[in-house]
Amino acid sequence: MRRREPPAVPPVPFSPAAARAHRAGLGLTPEQVAEGMAAHGIRLLPAHVLGWESGELRPNEEEFIALARALWCPAVQLMGVRPARLRDFRVARELGQETAARRIGIGLRHYQAAETTGRWDGDEEQTHALARVLGLTLRELVAVTGRGDELDQRLRQCVDGRWQAHVRAIARIVPVPEQDLAPVLTALQNEYQVSSHWGAGTWGSPAPAAREPEQPLGARFWELLERRETDIPA
Repeated sequence: MRRREPPAVPPVPFSPAAARAHRAGLGLTPEQVAEGMAAHGIRLLPAHVLGWESGELRPNEEEFIALARALWCPAVQLMGVRPARLRDFRVARELGQETAARRIGIGLRHYQAAETTGRWDGDEEQTHALARVLGLTLRELVAVTGRGDELDQRLRQCVDGRWQAHVRAIARIVPVPEQDLAPVLTALQNEYQVSSHWGAGTWGSPAPAAREPEQPLGARFWELLERRETDIPA
């Protein structure tokens, strides 16, 4: 039986123009950049630096981090785009997988699987640590861990039933204290609950019509959460 090949890992986001601009701003030659990278354990020719700046070559993860250090700039500035994957956020923090896993408090294979699949199954404490170690906002955390659909389903269940039954599950997805989630979920239920849950009107009169939501449920959740002072910004 043929072995299944592991999924191809997309390259680290990289902006040749940003690398070129940072080098020029420091007044460094490609030779000096190569020497600076060697001090961080990556030895290569100045031609590699020129190849990256022209777009003919792309640095791998280790080369990318060493280049950022040699150019004395935050790694995210060399990406040219906002990080969109767990791996990208980790590299933007100039961390290797082993270091990230250790700081989060999980096994290396567990963390590697999360990067490969884009799925995360950590508990609330581990999820909080993931956001802190990788510098994620709560929105970014939900997006890069593949939990957006699950959060939407939980929020809908909160509106349709008792939010208290789902607050702990939501805290695993969005790691903030339950006392901060409670008022947010209460407000959502009051604003989005269907008219049948509001109770009937007086005898012979129809129940009051539910107010048409002005924005999607998920967007309103984040708006309400942003008003609270959470350890990790929304």
